[in-house]
Amino acid sequence: MKHETPPTVRHSPQVSKNERQQQNGHKSCVLWFTGLSGSGKSTLAFEVERELFRRHMHSYVLDGDNLRLGLNQGLGFSQQDRSENIRRIGEAALLFSDAGLIALVAAISPYRADRERVRSFFSEDEFIEIYVKCPLAECERRDPKGLYKKARAGKIHDFTGISSDYEAPEQPEIIIESDRHTLKESVRLILDYLRDNGCL
Repeated sequence: MKHETPPTVRHSPQVSKNERQQQNGHKSCVLWFTGLSGSGKSTLAFEVERELFRRHMHSYVLDGDNLRLGLNQGLGFSQQDRSENIRRIGEAALLFSDAGLIALVAAISPYRADRERVRSFFSEDEFIEIYVKCPLAECERRDPKGLYKKARAGKIHDFTGISSDYEAPEQPEIIIESDRHTLKESVRLILDYLRDNGCL
């Protein structure tokens, strides 16, 4: 006998997104930090989160490495798995946004199509792509996790920037040149953008 899959029905919340934003005292949005490994995405995202916290704003960092230890555990680094990884992160960020929070996503997210797919989840002003731009040579010099060294030695396959492509954003909302801007300057550039666009 063939068993049918039970139907899935979307339930409507009793508390609206606008009501949550009003209670929190600020708009919700997603700050999507993309760039090569070692470019400084996570460091910058956590520092921006700290500054938002100081301003009594409700935010949370969805870090790519942390999510691979939990929500996305079991996904590999093939193009298909990378795309699924980003889709899941995007869906999680959407939930945070619907809850009236500011979600800060720090993930390499190497493919433009995947980032644009996630952008389509949100209204036009809610998705803020932040390209943490840093030359490959500088990322290799930093190599905080020793991954570039392993990739060059052939111990890691499909490593972004070495054996797998990174497609840089073409029109990001913000560009941070982490080899030129200090951490403090980078945070200020992001907060200035949020202020100028009515998010603060």
